Amino acid sequence: MANDNDVAFPILDSKDLAVLTARGHPRDVRAGEVLFSEGDRNRSFYVVLEGSIEVVGHSKGVPHVVAVHHPGQFSGDVDLLSGRAILVTGRAAEDGRVIELSSAELRRAGEELPDLGQILAKAFLKRRALLLGEEYEAVTIIGSRFSPDAHRLRDFATRNGIPARWIDLEADEQADALLRQFNIPASATPIVLGSDGEWVSNPSIADFARCMGLEATLQPDHIYDLVVVGAGPAGLAASVYAASEGLDVLTLDALAAGGQAGTSSLIENYLGFPTGISGKELTSNALFQAQKFGAKITVPTKVRSLGLHGGERVVTLTDGTRILTRCVLVASGVEYRKLDVPGFADFEGAGIYYAATDMEAKLCRGEEVVVVGAGNSAGQAIMFLPKYASRVHVVVRNQDLGASMSRYLVDRVERMEQVTVHRGAVVGGLEGNGHLSAVRVNGANGQQQTLNTNSLYLFIGADPNTDWLHGCVDLDRKGFVLTGDGLSPAVTEADRWHAAGRDPFLLETSLPGVFAAGDVRAGSVKRVAAAVGEGSMAVSFVQAHIARPV
Repeated sequence: MANDNDVAFPILDSKDLAVLTARGHPRDVRAGEVLFSEGDRNRSFYVVLEGSIEVVGHSKGVPHVVAVHHPGQFSGDVDLLSGRAILVTGRAAEDGRVIELSSAELRRAGEELPDLGQILAKAFLKRRALLLGEEYEAVTIIGSRFSPDAHRLRDFATRNGIPARWIDLEADEQADALLRQFNIPASATPIVLGSDGEWVSNPSIADFARCMGLEATLQPDHIYDLVVVGAGPAGLAASVYAASEGLDVLTLDALAAGGQAGTSSLIENYLGFPTGISGKELTSNALFQAQKFGAKITVPTKVRSLGLHGGERVVTLTDGTRILTRCVLVASGVEYRKLDVPGFADFEGAGIYYAATDMEAKLCRGEEVVVVGAGNSAGQAIMFLPKYASRVHVVVRNQDLGASMSRYLVDRVERMEQVTVHRGAVVGGLEGNGHLSAVRVNGANGQQQTLNTNSLYLFIGADPNTDWLHGCVDLDRKGFVLTGDGLSPAVTEADRWHAAGRDPFLLETSLPGVFAAGDVRAGSVKRVAAAVGEGSMAVSFVQAHIARPV
């Protein structure tokens, strides 16, 4: 059975080498020649015929050899097809000969030669997983665990697969030494420190993304076939299916691919994964799959409005950029609900969290924590947190956990010794000075209890992220997007639909050529599988609209 290194660093056989030689550009290289450098984008792909390629990265600020590619092996990881800035430098370790292919040539080879494409895809994904698992660092983030800004930067790095080293001012002895080494005042934290020694104090997410090369170059005058707004399960599914059908796809997300599902520690009821799959793994696989087929995905990109210009739909970004497209898929998901208690805003990111990933869970090692909510997301968090926390207090309004949580999760939660469930209870108040220190819980019989904790995890539902759609497409009373049969007769009998010569498709909004899928859609089933199904189904309607545009 192949181990991780065998998958990450396979040796291509003579048949694969011959095929790549015919499609690529064989050339000689000299010892020390740099083939690609850290920070490059859209670089070439290299296969070693003779000699070797040495891949160098940084760990804890010290350059070191990440890998050496020998004859029959090849360079690259997921960034090769995503167009992101690369994290390592590659140079010829000795005189030799290589095959060079551009990213476009590599993509065509993978599409036309599926067996070879599968080898490359598995290798690229495994290499990135190994890079993250070995605590490789592209940047260092120094700050306080109780700083909302530090949490914001760490969350963005984690969700976007940026290898980042975290140094906690309160807990890590190296923090003071590093700050003195680079002459950085503690008041400047949180900071992002690059491998080159350059640092930035509390950058915006947009600036952080720009430095890491996460944003795609947009073409304002270009007309896309489909713009997908939101890269959660629905948006990623649509991106994969649309790009695989040859459509010109641009996918936008305000923070990171994956949506709420991407923050789940384990998804156990998704078809085809009997042992479960983490939201992070599902997201990274789907993201790479979409990019492999040619979808262009960019973060962080916030959308301000949707409109029409001539016969095209116009997506306007918050920076004023206008993107023209034949069709739009609204997959912007939902926004987390917040507790209506005094001082709540003071503790967001400073003890209050909306996900229980490794990043948040490691902050509460050996401590008691509080989880509010009783849906499946809460259930997965309750199952995961005891790996780090000494006790998990669960606050739920209902007496029965099974009212909104799947039975398999209820059974597990109720058997866990480290979990205390407070039924018929609500959060009555928060305490702390600069960061959360306690949660006051009001019980069913009027009794009050104070739980000392630095970590409160909220899973209390969400509201649709549709502010950017007001005045453009019809929404229901709660702000969810109406589609298909949910549209009123007055809408479907309007002139625009008479001009279309048809009724709205099942997932089509009140505006022809604009579709909705996933949690943002009125009447949708709030499950990952349902969102993936809707996203893929929407592509067939997109194709039908393009074939007969309005």
